[in-house]
Amino acid sequence: MVKAIRVHGPGGPEVMVWEEVAVSEPGPGEVRLRHTAIGLNFVDTYLRAGTGAFGDTDKPYPLDYPDILGFEAAGVVEALGAGVAELKAGDRVAYAAPPMGAYAEARLIPADVLVPLPASIDDATAAAMMLKGLTAEYLLRRCHAVRPGDTILVHAAAGGCGLLLCQWAKHLGATVIGTVGSDEKAALAAAHGCDHPIVYTREDFVARVRQITGGAGLPVVYDGVGQATFLGSLDCLAPRGLAVLFGQPSGPVAPLPLGALTVRGSLYVTRPTLMTYIARRDELLAGAHGARLDHLEEHPRTGQQFVAPRDVGHQRRPGHVKRAALGQG
Repeated sequence: MVKAIRVHGPGGPEVMVWEEVAVSEPGPGEVRLRHTAIGLNFVDTYLRAGTGAFGDTDKPYPLDYPDILGFEAAGVVEALGAGVAELKAGDRVAYAAPPMGAYAEARLIPADVLVPLPASIDDATAAAMMLKGLTAEYLLRRCHAVRPGDTILVHAAAGGCGLLLCQWAKHLGATVIGTVGSDEKAALAAAHGCDHPIVYTREDFVARVRQITGGAGLPVVYDGVGQATFLGSLDCLAPRGLAVLFGQPSGPVAPLPLGALTVRGSLYVTRPTLMTYIARRDELLAGAHGARLDHLEEHPRTGQQFVAPRDVGHQRRPGHVKRAALGQG
C-alpha cells in the first residue's frame, strides 16, 4: 500500500483525503512509477470542484470518485509491464498528461506518456515546469515559429507560462511585449525577458502596442487569458497576423463573426491545446528535447540561466511526498 490524496466528491479542499491506496503490478504498456516530485496546477482546483476540464475542452474531465488528482510529476520507474521497451527499472522520468493520478506516492501510468530526464534536470524542476515548458515549446516553435526580429505580445507575462514564454522568446531574438496586473508583476516580467511590460489595469494595451510598433501591429499574440483580452488581442495584430488563444481563465470567448477577422486585416485565429501537439510519442519526445536544448540550457547571448516558474520550493512532511508548485499568472 502507498499513500495518495484522493477526492471523494466535488468541493473545496476538505474533500481531499490523505489515505492508503493499493497499486498493483503494471499491465501491458504500463509502468509502476514512484513519484519524487509532483506539479500542482491551477486547473487541479477546478477539477477538484467538479467544474474543470483538462485541455480546455467543453466538457468537465470525468472523475470516478474516489479519485486522485494531478497530471504532472517526476519519479523513478519501479516495474515494467509487458511490451515496454524504451524504459527500464531505475529510470528517472517526468510527465504532463492524462490520465490523472499524480497526487500519490506511486502509481501505474502508460509508458508512452513518460519522458526520460537527463542528469542536468533535477526531479523538482522537471515536475515544476513540464506542463508549462511543453506548452511554451509548441506555442513558440510549432503553433507560430518566432524568429529573430519579431515583436510579440504575451498576456499574463508574469504567470508560470508567461515567464517561460518571455525568456524563451527573448532567447530566440524577439522583442517581447507583455501584459501584467501590477507594478510588482511588471518588474518580474522585465527581469525575465519582457522588454515592454504593460500594466493593463491602468494602461490601454492596444494603444501601447500600436505605439511600440509604430502602428504596424504584431505578427502574433499569445493570449492565455481569454474573454477579458481577446478582442484587444485581435486589434494588436498586423494584417494576416495570428491570435493564439491557448487559455481562458477570465472566461470563454464569445462566438466571433468571421467578418471580424476580415475587417481587421485578414487575421488568423487558432485555439490550440497541448494535448494535440503531444498526442504522438515522437512529437512528445521532440517537444521535450527541443525545450531542453533550446530553453533550459545557458542563454548563449547573455550567459544567464533560464528560470523555471516555481513559487513554492520543495516541501516535505514526514511520510508525505515532495511537491513542487508552479507559479500562476
